[in-house]
Amino acid sequence: MLVVKKALNNNVLIAEHPSYDEVVLIGKGLGFGKRPGDEVAGESAEKFFVLKDAKEQEQYKQLLDYVDESFIGFMNDAIERIEERFQVRLHEHIHVALTDHLFYAIKRINQGFDIKNPFLTETELAYPKEFDVATEIIQALEAAFHISIPPGEIGFVALHIHSALTRRSLEEVNQHTRLISELVYVIETSLELTIDRQHVDYLRLVRHLHHAIERIQKGEYNDNQERLKKILKEEYPVCYNLSYKLIKIMQQSLKKAIPDAEAVYLTLHLQRLAKE
Repeated sequence: MLVVKKALNNNVLIAEHPSYDEVVLIGKGLGFGKRPGDEVAGESAEKFFVLKDAKEQEQYKQLLDYVDESFIGFMNDAIERIEERFQVRLHEHIHVALTDHLFYAIKRINQGFDIKNPFLTETELAYPKEFDVATEIIQALEAAFHISIPPGEIGFVALHIHSALTRRSLEEVNQHTRLISELVYVIETSLELTIDRQHVDYLRLVRHLHHAIERIQKGEYNDNQERLKKILKEEYPVCYNLSYKLIKIMQQSLKKAIPDAEAVYLTLHLQRLAKE
């Protein structure tokens, strides 16, 4: 038996838990008539999750003031689907962030606003597993609430999922996506070409850039490519010089030193694109 701290609505309440301090319990009629201090059987809840942070708790309570209970139920099912797919307990913030994001996305769509996502392709290439689950969630949302949602929204949901999986802020995840888009623009401008977003070499480039950013952030660069660097500098001077231009942009954005070895990998990717 758990002790009720607050009933948020008829189906959602906050209770004291011996292991997690406070938990959010969800179940049909679970919160009806419940007052602080009442006992509730934990197993009677269909779902429960932990909101450890006081700020997160307050934001979730505020969400329930304007979000319909059926939508809250859908979102909890969606988050459970993500956790089952990745076999992980997601960061608690997703209960607030993704619910809030999709609620307002639907509101904007109903008001006639168009949702555009300039980083949709880059997001799909960088986070294919998250993108697949996001696609399923959007399709389920369309069926449940009889609404047509623009494809760009899949990318935004995928970023929320990746943020929760990696426990990195959404702002940081978005920064990396924008950085890659900027790097691609510089490549196209410098080499005077338009990259086919469906081409395998573009896929390789974007995935490499994402992996490079993660390695740089974690300080996992130990590569020594001095011999290959000299060869590439002589063989492909245009692509080699462009690789250093890209590295400077990355350094300014990430505020991290980037080893010279990255110039080797970038030069090889750039040469493949230039050749095409």
